[in-house]
Amino acid sequence: MLNFQTFKAAIERQMAVITANEHVFTVDLTKDQCWESYLAAFRPEDNPLFKERTEHDCQCCKQFIRRAARMVSIGEDNQIATIWDIEIDEPGYQIVADKMAELVRSAPIKDLFISDEAHLGTDHNHQLQADGTIKQWDHFHFQLTRHTVDAHNLDTQLGQCRDSKSVFKRALDEISLGAIEIVIELIEQNSLLRGEEHLHAVKLLAHHKEAYLDLPEDHQNTYAWKHSALLGMASRVRGTVIGTLLVDLSDGVELNEAVAKYAKKVDPSSYQRPVSVATKGMIEKAQKELTEQGFIDSLPRRYAVAEDLTINNVLFADRSIKPAMGVFDELVAAVPDKVGKLDSVEEVTADVFINSILPKAETLEVMFQNSHVNNLVSLIAPVNANAPNMFKHDNLFSFAYNGGVADSMKERVKRAGGNVDGVLRFSIQWNDGDNNQNDFDAHCIEPGGNLIYYGNKGHVHPSSGMLDVDIICPGKAVAVENITYSDKSRIQEGVHNFLVHNYSHNGGTTGFTAEIEYEGKVYAYSYPKGLRQDERVMVAKVEFSRENGLKFIESLPDTQTSKEIWNISTEKFQKVSMVMNSPNHWDGNQTGNRHLFFMLAGCKNDEAARGFFNEFLRSDLKHLRKVFEMLASKMKTPKSDNQLSGLGFSSTQRNQVICRVSGSFNRVIKVNF
Repeated sequence: MLNFQTFKAAIERQMAVITANEHVFTVDLTKDQCWESYLAAFRPEDNPLFKERTEHDCQCCKQFIRRAARMVSIGEDNQIATIWDIEIDEPGYQIVADKMAELVRSAPIKDLFISDEAHLGTDHNHQLQADGTIKQWDHFHFQLTRHTVDAHNLDTQLGQCRDSKSVFKRALDEISLGAIEIVIELIEQNSLLRGEEHLHAVKLLAHHKEAYLDLPEDHQNTYAWKHSALLGMASRVRGTVIGTLLVDLSDGVELNEAVAKYAKKVDPSSYQRPVSVATKGMIEKAQKELTEQGFIDSLPRRYAVAEDLTINNVLFADRSIKPAMGVFDELVAAVPDKVGKLDSVEEVTADVFINSILPKAETLEVMFQNSHVNNLVSLIAPVNANAPNMFKHDNLFSFAYNGGVADSMKERVKRAGGNVDGVLRFSIQWNDGDNNQNDFDAHCIEPGGNLIYYGNKGHVHPSSGMLDVDIICPGKAVAVENITYSDKSRIQEGVHNFLVHNYSHNGGTTGFTAEIEYEGKVYAYSYPKGLRQDERVMVAKVEFSRENGLKFIESLPDTQTSKEIWNISTEKFQKVSMVMNSPNHWDGNQTGNRHLFFMLAGCKNDEAARGFFNEFLRSDLKHLRKVFEMLASKMKTPKSDNQLSGLGFSSTQRNQVICRVSGSFNRVIKVNF
């Protein structure tokens, strides 16, 4: 006769061991599978018929087995412990325990174990016998520990645990150890925006990834269950912003692109030109190669000055600077005798301006408009004139545009993720040093009545119009919103209304500035007064036609307020000291896009300028582009009062500049690029 009390006590002791763990799990077996397997595990002689059922086929034990048989814990060595891992001096019951343990271990973990009741099974009950005596029947029973009982949010906890395990295992499966190591290095060398916030989580992932890779494949699921439960929400690193960076790098996304995407998500207002990132290993390898090839002396850069240039570099020079150059008197001999009559010229192309107007000019001025702020450019020279040339063009000079000027609305829109390259753009800006926390919205009412606004942000309308930037809470940052049209052929012909709506008044007492840009021409507006709750201000009502472009029906005054940038004032004529092509088009070179530079007297970039860009590099140095990008951002030119800076215009971008020319004629001319 088997002694059930011995079996029962052994199971209870093992249950205490299992539930002493912080987390208890269940394996993927059904309740019925457990019960049927339990009964089938007995030898026939150990489970005789008792009336209609076998001796061990009782309802009390059945309820216990159905709920508890699947319970397991996971040890430090990633080994599964079951409630059946017992040793007793009852061979019949030992056989049952061994078979049940084998069955439970054969199934994968499926869920966290939590009970909505404090105990499992019934300790014992009584039965009145035919002879009038009362018999006590003992059954499996166990009083659960508190951390395995929760009657209120059982489904929520189980769901969260399943989700955490799924996200954690995907991270362990899909994020490479190499990607993790790169991100840790970037954070530790302070190359990742707000990266220090994620360092602990990434290092934790590295620890688990290494342990995970050391396990046999059939143990990895168990590991993910155990440690996702221990980590809780920290196991969901894959779904965080740093997780997207890790996934991108693991999927083979180029390092700079992946980091730029990350930075844009972390803080769109701080997103600028993607700063290339490189690991310590990349830098050491590049340093060795650059040293071997002699390019170390080519890296230091400075602002160029007039004395750096020769006659071949310059198309025009003002008389006042010719003595400094020593060679510009030769320009007079190069002037053609006959130049076409220009009295009737109002608009000319850049080629006509260079070939027909500049040769006869004695003095030249350009109108520096507010829309030219991003055209500010500096000419950059090498510190070591005899250093090897690392550029594609045949000289050591480069140039740097003012792409990130502080008060450029267009650049702020771009940094916030907006499209500034469309054919038609409407942008607004507020909270520029005013602590205006109102929620201003950019609206466009199209000819058919369709409204483009925050309610359909990101939706491309049939007209190709879309609102792609919507700032709700400016905080300390200057806020922008942006509506852009990408396809001229799809824009509806007719009247468009561009408005600003104060959706939520949060105490701000100042207004906004706005820009409408069409095919490269920018119209700027300023509305200084505060807006009341739900107030709308019409910025401009314009009629669009594909033949004639924009016709302004009414608008706020087009602001031409002068401001000082780079030591010169906008909306005024500025004296030109030199006109030249960009260095990549000097001396017969035609490498890349041509730019025409108007160097302005007194123009001074008051910041350290970038010495070069990867676009200039020789093809045999492109494999080091990540390191060169870092070097260029760190090894900027020293500040200098003596420099050649002014306005630059690319041959590939539609733009225009108004010039006042004096010489054998006096004329105001508009040069179209």
